[in-house]
Amino acid sequence: MRRAFIPVGFSALLAACGPGGGGAAPGAGEIAADPVIARALHDPLMTDPDLASRNEANAAIGFADSTALPVLAGSTEAAAAARAAMRIELLESGTLTDLPPASKAAGGVVFGPMSGAEELLGAVGAGGTCAEGLKEDFALAASLPPPAQIPPRAMVVQAGGSVARGCAVRIIRYLTPAAGTEVLQYHHVRASRAGLSSRRYAAPGDSIAARGTGAERLVVSLRQAANGLTGVTLVYRSS
Repeated sequence: MRRAFIPVGFSALLAACGPGGGGAAPGAGEIAADPVIARALHDPLMTDPDLASRNEANAAIGFADSTALPVLAGSTEAAAAARAAMRIELLESGTLTDLPPASKAAGGVVFGPMSGAEELLGAVGAGGTCAEGLKEDFALAASLPPPAQIPPRAMVVQAGGSVARGCAVRIIRYLTPAAGTEVLQYHHVRASRAGLSSRRYAAPGDSIAARGTGAERLVVSLRQAANGLTGVTLVYRSS
């Protein structure tokens, strides 16, 4: 949860305008000349409804997608570059296996930007009580175990997880210009090389689900994001 920050100059302005403050309120020219006050009054978080989801007061409970609009855009060139980068990385450590055809059996998942913690945790068999230990921390995206590695040229927009006993979970949301099939192949290869049994599903959304020994599970769900990007939600449980 972010702490509120009120510039000192802005606090003084409010005090001057209140009862007993004395002195006249500054004119529009004075406000416009002070960049600190202008920024406080015109911060897009105060006025732009499209950024309302940036409020993370209940992130540990809902774990809704808390990002603003993406800072990169998809294109044919960007998709090709991302595809090449993923393949080069995978080929450096072995042969590149094909993505299996999608199974028509039940077992797939679909995550949206408002998917809550219980839904995400449930996909990997973690109980709802694990939500209490979730925390958001981008550092968790930089220390992912091999089965849950994210591809090159991906932009992480949300990262969180838990290290509580029986609830060792990572939840990563990222954007990539790569095509969905390329993303799924990347995660399929990563999971298979780590000893997980990986399957692809077409319904209710394009996704893969992989299972290892014990409680180890990996779920990767795709969705179409803004600016021609592929939105990916990855949930990994190691124990």
